[in-house]
Amino acid sequence: MSPLTYARTMSLLTRLRTSFITGLFLIAPLAVTVFILDFVFDRLTGIILNPIVTTTRLRNFTGDELLLAQLLAATILAIMLTLIGYVASRELGRRLFGGLERGVRLVPLVRTIYFGVRQVSESLTRQSEGFDRVVLVEYPRKGIYSIGFVTTHGPRAAVAATENDELLTVFLPHSPNPTAGSLIMVPPDDVFDVDMSVRRGLRLVVTTGLGTEDVTDLPEGVVR
Repeated sequence: MSPLTYARTMSLLTRLRTSFITGLFLIAPLAVTVFILDFVFDRLTGIILNPIVTTTRLRNFTGDELLLAQLLAATILAIMLTLIGYVASRELGRRLFGGLERGVRLVPLVRTIYFGVRQVSESLTRQSEGFDRVVLVEYPRKGIYSIGFVTTHGPRAAVAATENDELLTVFLPHSPNPTAGSLIMVPPDDVFDVDMSVRRGLRLVVTTGLGTEDVTDLPEGVVR
């Protein structure tokens, strides 16, 4: 093979490899999205919708069409959730659900899971009443920065026990599941404020760092 033919062959192989990698990066997000949606749909239909279809015998009303029965079950479920939300917003509903929560408090393991998930969920959905701001903390050791969300000031008992003037309670979420994480208390001087909204901070956690374009300063430009 002549040097010119060899060079052309290598150039062609390089272009083919580049095109393959480009196509892979374009298709991979779509493939992963389809895979996740398919997984969620299977879990949703298998755990929630199919039992409703079976219990209510909706297939008898849809000509034995399973997909149509599942859509009808999803509609019924949405209506039920709306009604539950409406009732919960009324005085009678608040009393009923208040009694339910008092019953949950009597079961140690159940109350830990229930109120933990509820508190984190409310923090994720209501920024003004949940997380205060996004910060960075050197955790679990110096030189490693973990993204966190300030929830409130540390309790007086913790401030007195550590002999600090002030402590901040910071929630360090796990990625990509922000409903789990670690709760730490640190002095304000050990917290780095980040110019980022709570919504964008949560997006950074959920996307396992793929949303870093939303971060203006990490971590060299953080401001104490």
